[in-house]
Amino acid sequence: MTFYSLEFFLFLPLVFIIYHYSGDRVRRLVLLLASVCFYAAFRLPHLVLALVCVVSVSYVIGLRIDASSTPGRRIGLLWLGIGANLLVLIAVKYLPFIVACLNTLASKLSWGVSLPESPLLVSIGVSYFVFQALSYIIDVYLKTEAAERDFVLFALYLSFFPKLLQGPIERTADLLPQLRAPYEFRYDVVRSGLLLFTWGMFKKLVVADRLALYVNMVYADVHGNSGTALLLATYLYAFQLLLDFSGYTDMARGVARLFNINLTQNFNAPYLATSVADFWRRWHISFSRWILDYIFKPLQMSFRDWGTFGTAFALFVTFLVSGIWHGASWGFVIWGLLHGLFLAVSVYYRPWKKRLYKATGLQGTWLQQIWQTVVTFNLVCFTWVFFRAASISDAWYIVTHVFSDIVSVFSHGGFSQAFQLGAGKTKFLQSLIPLSAVLLLSLVKDKVDLFARPFWFRWGAYYLLVYLILYQGVITSKATFVYFQF
Repeated sequence: MTFYSLEFFLFLPLVFIIYHYSGDRVRRLVLLLASVCFYAAFRLPHLVLALVCVVSVSYVIGLRIDASSTPGRRIGLLWLGIGANLLVLIAVKYLPFIVACLNTLASKLSWGVSLPESPLLVSIGVSYFVFQALSYIIDVYLKTEAAERDFVLFALYLSFFPKLLQGPIERTADLLPQLRAPYEFRYDVVRSGLLLFTWGMFKKLVVADRLALYVNMVYADVHGNSGTALLLATYLYAFQLLLDFSGYTDMARGVARLFNINLTQNFNAPYLATSVADFWRRWHISFSRWILDYIFKPLQMSFRDWGTFGTAFALFVTFLVSGIWHGASWGFVIWGLLHGLFLAVSVYYRPWKKRLYKATGLQGTWLQQIWQTVVTFNLVCFTWVFFRAASISDAWYIVTHVFSDIVSVFSHGGFSQAFQLGAGKTKFLQSLIPLSAVLLLSLVKDKVDLFARPFWFRWGAYYLLVYLILYQGVITSKATFVYFQF
């Protein structure tokens, strides 16, 4: 059941009506049952089993840690909780990849043994609620949060259906108090939630999925496309991924608002970042904060005696974990390593940066900001090649051939064979109008209070969004969100 499916448009109003007219004692149970039904609608029993295991283990471990005063026992329980949750994640998401790697290693070393192949399982949502459970257990251990004793409330905290499949990864202090608070119907909040949901659907169906038509065509046959097509497909993929993921987040936040819940805003104009570090402060914000607090900071403390190298190494390891979290693929690992490398190098580059810009006369000027933004965007797009390509060999081909048309211009002295888009020209041109429109609207929408506008203006905007979704959206039965796979 996806957010734009017919089933969801029947499911959501029913849940909202039941929730609205239920008493305070049963409202949490209504949302919990709705969340379980929502997850079960995928008809993948192993996902529900994984959720039940993570909820049960984390609830019990949290209570045991909270009740224990013995340091050794507390840390033992902490590692038991972390290990059990990671075991669930590995079993669902990584086991086939691990088995394949071990069999390849055994074959190359001529060990003469091999492990039986593990079935590839769909892992929608597992990474998100496992990481949320880990943050809860760690916070209870650190005594920054008390263990939650209400099982229904705790289970709802991990499984709240708007954020279950693709985040945001919510912290205990942010979400639990909202779930615990009495419900109050507020028309303005419901109205803003519905508008945010519709805006997210517009970004996903009208823009991101239309960009995907060209991107998928090029990346499905990288050897059959020109360097220009590879370059444009990579740039368009950057925006497809942003609009697809942020579209989901807007839809999730919009649905949550119907129940008076505010979820984390996961994106803040990431492609306007002036450094890779700034990019990660703006991209997938809930995940970035998670790896900063629970991976980077502990590693940085462990390596503090190593000085600058310790900080750089901690960043490198942190983003290696980030790549692994995204999926069981060498492409994701390389993507994470590249971001770790960029950030590690920036630790050494930072002291020289001001001197460089001061020497060139760019310090504090608009040219400096533009230059930093352009460089950062291109570095990020370079890593997206490994993130999106079907294989490492495809990614390498793109990286080594993306400028082949430009080389052809200089070597042959003409444009006749260069800059060809091939069969995808129509798809490319059709994607530019909605992309331009959504980027323009993104710049102005926060500066214009739509609800303060006249009636005709407001409803005109509503109808226009709905019209564009129905008649310009790329709606197919096989469509899904890109980040479902993570």
